[in-house]
Amino acid sequence: MRITVFRRLMTEEFGDIRAGTLMNDHVISSLGGRTPEQALEAGIPAKDIWRAVCEEFDVPPERR
Repeated sequence: MRITVFRRLMTEEFGDIRAGTLMNDHVISSLGGRTPEQALEAGIPAKDIWRAVCEEFDVPPERR
């Protein structure tokens, strides 16, 4: 998954403002205690980050 696709999915699921907040402020334990933005910077694949976000926020399977 490309980072641009990941960012688009975040915006579609959470809206512009909340997606930005989640990317920079929400720490997810399954990402090693990182925010999604920190996980991207650490080289974690965008697909793995998207899966972690979906699990964290109970995104329905049809939108994963």
